[in-house]
Amino acid sequence: MRRRITVVGAGNVGATAAQEIARRDYADVVLVDIKEGLPQGKALDLNQAGPVLGYEPNLRGANDYDETADSDIVVITAGLPRRPGMSRDDLVATNEQIVGSVTREAVERSPDAILVVVSNPLDAMCHVAKDASGWPRERAVGMAGILDTARFRTFIAWETGASAKDVTAMVLGGHGDQMVPVVSATTVGGVPLRELASEERIDAMVERTRKGGGEIVELLGTSAWYAPGAAAAEMVDAIALDQKRVLPCTAYLEGEYGIDGLYIGVPVKLGASGVEAIIELDLTDEERAELSGSADAVREVVAVLGRTT
Repeated sequence: MRRRITVVGAGNVGATAAQEIARRDYADVVLVDIKEGLPQGKALDLNQAGPVLGYEPNLRGANDYDETADSDIVVITAGLPRRPGMSRDDLVATNEQIVGSVTREAVERSPDAILVVVSNPLDAMCHVAKDASGWPRERAVGMAGILDTARFRTFIAWETGASAKDVTAMVLGGHGDQMVPVVSATTVGGVPLRELASEERIDAMVERTRKGGGEIVELLGTSAWYAPGAAAAEMVDAIALDQKRVLPCTAYLEGEYGIDGLYIGVPVKLGASGVEAIIELDLTDEERAELSGSADAVREVVAVLGRTT
């Protein structure tokens, strides 16, 4: 029996995630959006790509949540995207209402699902989804670290002339300018990055990673979608196929890394029950201080939640 995956939001990120999930060919995908015709049209287009790309056409578009009933995983991409000059923090008020509403609709029909949150500002929206669902932290997780790490790995591959497949890296912290690329744990083919690049070049890659989302917003006039959609699909794979992958995700911490009561990016073991373990890396003193600073920045955004509702 094929699994059922719901993607809420048929914009660029949602549609890309839906296609990436469909291409795995193990699940039926329901694409939901409030705009009439949008999810239906994109689902039809994605279905017609199936025979070419080698997956079965099993995508449906809907404007309500009845078709999503009994989903195994719900991916939430709904909300306003970033525009030039707009920080992720500027999105809080509007997207809090949107994410809260769609979460309640989805979990009412799929009470056993796992929530994967993609909407920005990511860390804060994870709090919204967890509170709206009433679910434990294991079943509400956010996509950020995989995307940020992919950007870091790309820049490292370009800098070193190596294959991105051989770059092992991890980006922790909030999904914003205070994220923490863990240089001490970064290798290329098993060789520490610091043996392959100067501190000046590493600092430049770290800074470009931190500004990676903003760089794309300035170029495109809106947020990225190909890499975020692919990153969300990787999380869906890990959960749906019970892969036990250790991936950087936004998880609710209860004392890990000295942080309590906050969603922030850390390595987690992701499997059929969601977040099955939180992995604590041996960080340097500098990295631990940066993670603490990133947590403080996330708390400032989270503190805004509920003020406008």
